[in-house]
Amino acid sequence: MAAILTLVAAATALFAAPATAADPGTGFGTWAPLSSTGWHGSMRVGDVHTYCIHPGLPVATGTTIDHGTTSDVRGLSAQQLVSINHLVSVYGQTDDPVQAASVGWAVKAIVDRDTTLHSWGYRGDSLGEAIDYIMRRASPENSAAIQARVEQYLSEAAAVRVPRTGGSLTLTTAADDPTDGTIVADVDPDATGTLRLENAVFADTGTAERSDVRAGVVYPIVAPRPSGSDGRPYTVRASGTFRVPAAAVRLFTTPGQQESAGPADPQTFDLSTTDAAARPVQFRPLIETTAHIEGDRFVDEVTVSVDDGVWPRRADGSFVPLVANADLYRTGAFPAESAKVPSGLSPVARLTLTTDTNRGPGTYRISTPETLPGSGVYTAVWRISRDEQDDAIAPHLPQGYTWTERFAKPSQTEQLAPTPPPFAPTPTPVPTSTPMSTPTPTPSPTAALPPALASPGVAGALICHLHTFPRPRARN
Repeated sequence: MAAILTLVAAATALFAAPATAADPGTGFGTWAPLSSTGWHGSMRVGDVHTYCIHPGLPVATGTTIDHGTTSDVRGLSAQQLVSINHLVSVYGQTDDPVQAASVGWAVKAIVDRDTTLHSWGYRGDSLGEAIDYIMRRASPENSAAIQARVEQYLSEAAAVRVPRTGGSLTLTTAADDPTDGTIVADVDPDATGTLRLENAVFADTGTAERSDVRAGVVYPIVAPRPSGSDGRPYTVRASGTFRVPAAAVRLFTTPGQQESAGPADPQTFDLSTTDAAARPVQFRPLIETTAHIEGDRFVDEVTVSVDDGVWPRRADGSFVPLVANADLYRTGAFPAESAKVPSGLSPVARLTLTTDTNRGPGTYRISTPETLPGSGVYTAVWRISRDEQDDAIAPHLPQGYTWTERFAKPSQTEQLAPTPPPFAPTPTPVPTSTPMSTPTPTPSPTAALPPALASPGVAGALICHLHTFPRPRARN
């Protein structure tokens, strides 16, 4: 830090204002290089009150040079410098002569207590007595008040620690929700600063910037998916500017006379950080289904979508694969639709869908791996559960997320009718009969009669005759 402040001092000196005479500031005594009472208070250079840091040297009434902020002051330690800077900054810029005189005594005591005690002839070892020894001549009515304030200022200055510059910022991501997290600054306890967030806001204010940030305070943040995101993982970034009391002073020198200390601005430093791992985009996927039975298999047209329109992607742009499962139930009749599966009903098969990394959302055709076990009414109930995802995919779903389809939705219920027995028609028997012989026609009697007898009356008489009288048997 000393090297940094020395460089700052050198740079400041290059652009320092021209040397100017120092004027009496606020205090008591005689404004002269040497006097019987001395000057006890501030000297003024421009609009800055400065204080002598080398007891015993003449008061700086001559031409004074502003060297800017430096931590290299005649071998003073960082603790001495930070204590002096605290006093001249907090109490030294004043028009109250009691306060200014008290700061002057305290600063000299921090630099060289022994010389401060004995520069004016005091021989003891009490700072209060040494102050009174002089102030009885410069301003006796204010001696007691100055003694009391000097003790207060010295005690306060001793408690000011040498600050630590630099530090770190830490971002965290909630294990169950990547949109939640925290940020904390590991800096000097006395540091204050401002934090700025990218792709996140502070949970309590809803803004991306906050001031008066303190060391070790955990600030909750909210990091929703950035607008316009295509679903790829995103990163929260944080930066901060912090200030610590400087272990340095604004140094003024007067050749042949005093060096004096003015207030040094707080030392500033910047910090930044980013998420240790990119935050996955979360989503709430849904399913719409249409089922039918095809070839004794249950076939489902499953449409997977997301309610906010953004399907998460991997860093390479491919879609995050999602696993969805369905249990297939069988009943003897069409069941009533309900939010839950009736108790006592066990699945007879399972369907599983894993979305394509090249497609993401869309419609997928899924069927049972085996034929259905028999006739009946079949209904599938799909679900998406974080607990059923691969470890790398689960963070894309909210903690405890489960989406379940209603039981016996009409679009998910199909009947497989019993298969009738095969039809084999029985042939009609053909009756068996003995073939009938064709009778030989009997010659008409008329045809054998002479034409003279072939009259209707005679013929009738002959037919009757033939039928009435049997033919005589032949005799041997």
